[in-house]
Amino acid sequence: MKKTYKIDVDCANCANKMEAAAQKTPGVKAAAVNFMTLKMSVEFEEGQDPKAVMQQVRANCKRVESDCEIFL
Repeated sequence: MKKTYKIDVDCANCANKMEAAAQKTPGVKAAAVNFMTLKMSVEFEEGQDPKAVMQQVRANCKRVESDCEIFL
């Protein structure tokens, strides 16, 4: 399953940090951040609960970029 989320981030470098953090989250098969459109696409591993995984993605992103936001 693949979902797209609106994000709020200040710069392209910060967006790259968010993408890397999301990609390392258990349950995420792939993640991509588009700084120009302020969107994050996340593909979940089969059998994963997207809501629960995204809570962890949000926490991981906040660790590397405290000013970022992911709108779930």
